[in-house]
Parts: sequence; structure tokens; C-alpha cells
Amino acid sequence: QLQLVESGGGLVQPGGSLRLSCAASGSIFGIYTMGWYRQAPGKQRELVAGITSGGRTNYADSVKGRSTISRDNARNTVYLQMNSLKPEDTAVYYCNVHAGKNDYWGQGTQVTVSS
Repeated sequence: QLQLVESGGGLVQPGGSLRLSCAASGSIFGIYTMGWYRQAPGKQRELVAGITSGGRTNYADSVKGRSTISRDNARNTVYLQMNSLKPEDTAVYYCNVHAGKNDYWGQGTQVTVSS
């Protein structure tokens, strides 16, 4: 079983920055992908960014150029640096680990972009 603990969410003004962190603990072996998803009220959960164990990344078009995903394999931790935040970035952000046929999710952290 794998546990994911997110941190770093909060209230930020438009144009501001936040850094989300997600630490994975428990039994995890082999190659796995880590990522961040978000879900705004009334909308479906969507991928924000993902990173493979080899460091290959992908981003949603809506955050490309404003966000950077990174990971520390030694600490089983993934980060999401978000800059130039917009009100439409407001959502609950969820950490995800995809390992083989299994998906693991964090409890979510709220990000609110508002003046």
C-alpha cells in the first residue's frame, strides 16, 4: 500500500507562485509515473503535469510555460512549481502515482487564486 501526502496549497493573488509537494511512503518498487491533477468545482478532474521515473515530463496546455514538475526519486517526492497563477487555476490539486496497473491518490490540497 502507498500513502501520498500533499502540502503547499493555499491562497495566492493572481500572478503569484506556489510550490506543491507530494511525498510517497509505503511499498513502492520499480518504475512509476508521478503527477498532479486538479479538479475545479463542477468540472472533471484533469491532468496538470506528469513526470516519469526517467524524468520525462508532460503538461496540460493551460499550464505549459507557467509550471514545472520535478521529482526526487531518493525521497519519493514530486513537486509542482506554479508561477503566474490565474484565477482559473483555482482547484483542488491531487497527487497521483501510477505504478503498473495501480493508481494511488493523495487527499488533495486546495489552491485558490484570488485578489
